[in-house]
Amino acid sequence: MERLSIRRMGNSKLIISESQNFKISTFNFSTTIDTISEILAELKRNKLRTIATGFAVTSGLFLLIVLLGAGNGLIHSFTANMGNMSFDAIHVYGGRTTKPYEGIKEGRRIELDQRDREMTERTFSDRVKDVMPTCEQSGMVAAFEGKYLSATLTGIYPGYAASYAIKMLEGRFINDIDVSESRKTLVISDKNVKDLFKDGKSALGQVVSVGNIPFRVVGIYKANEMNQNSELYAPYSTISTIYNKGEKLDELTMTIKNIPTEEAMEEFEKDFLRSTSRIHSFSPDDRSALWIWNQAKDSISMNKAMDILHIAFWVLGLLTLLSGIVGVSNIMLISVKERTREFGIRRAIGAHPWAIIRMVILESIIITGIFGYIGMVLGVLFCEWMDKTVGNQTMDVGVFQAKYFVDPTVDLSICIYATIVIIVAGALAGFFPARKAMKVKPIEAMRG
Repeated sequence: MERLSIRRMGNSKLIISESQNFKISTFNFSTTIDTISEILAELKRNKLRTIATGFAVTSGLFLLIVLLGAGNGLIHSFTANMGNMSFDAIHVYGGRTTKPYEGIKEGRRIELDQRDREMTERTFSDRVKDVMPTCEQSGMVAAFEGKYLSATLTGIYPGYAASYAIKMLEGRFINDIDVSESRKTLVISDKNVKDLFKDGKSALGQVVSVGNIPFRVVGIYKANEMNQNSELYAPYSTISTIYNKGEKLDELTMTIKNIPTEEAMEEFEKDFLRSTSRIHSFSPDDRSALWIWNQAKDSISMNKAMDILHIAFWVLGLLTLLSGIVGVSNIMLISVKERTREFGIRRAIGAHPWAIIRMVILESIIITGIFGYIGMVLGVLFCEWMDKTVGNQTMDVGVFQAKYFVDPTVDLSICIYATIVIIVAGALAGFFPARKAMKVKPIEAMRG
């Protein structure tokens, strides 16, 4: 192997053999180490260019990860705050008419009854899974061993828990046997437990007096922070019988099926309103006659909004990453143009074009790899910092408290893929201008 010496040409250092005969050997570990050492020396001599390239790579990856993390934080917070709602349920309440109909003046109160339940089960069986009536008795006082609280006693069916996404903490919810046998069973919230029972005393199995009627506690659920007063749940048949509700309903809850779009949901509401208007004799286009809380339609709208938000953050992040790639490409293009004379000299003394192109590509990969990793780590750390600080803060609106930034993190695979993309882009940014420089004849390159 020939002995090599280093000579300076302008601002560049070249490795030239003493005999001026530069032979290209096959790829091996030692030649790779020599090439990397030469690249590192080149980067050290051109600190400003190296820093500029690294800053473009680091900032591009850092901003991509931070933007995606912030977007995920907003989406996760929205999902968490809406976690106490079921998104396949529709709740219907009686309203007041605003239009005259068949000689009946407007302003009439519409009260739901069992006919609405039977009509829904019969007419909309293709679009409705379950139909559950609800009756309420408000202004009730619950008492236990000298402690009292004011609450609403609600008669429900077992499916009510799913329609309102009620989360059980202890015990069980109202079941079918409770309803069929009209048992005096009661499900209370964890807030009720704090108000009625002494610290450390188990509420399960205890008998609580509600309106001077004994109910046995069979379950404890997590209170909904969006409600100021937690409800007491008992079997529908029990409340309907005790308080003589008869055929009247306070609420009709449905869980839907086969209604995938907002248009189909709107059509269902119109059909339901039209069918109900025949029972209660009001105008079929009088939407105020019934108050319909359509959680299923809210779910479709929410998913669309989250998809748009997710896409928007992805677009912003990719544009930021693209700006970093463009920055790397420009700097590599300038670097190659500055070294065209050096490349001409290398070729004149026998260097193979691919050896020069490989050196440029390796230089680009080293820069983008090191600074890409730095950008990825900084982005992940910043997301963790956001989670530790902003992610633990809550928004208090009086009625309830909600977190407005939850888990602003990015999947590690996305970070790795983004780093790989910018490394590949950096390699291409070095390859194409270097290949173009190789097409220039050595004599013309040295003359330039």
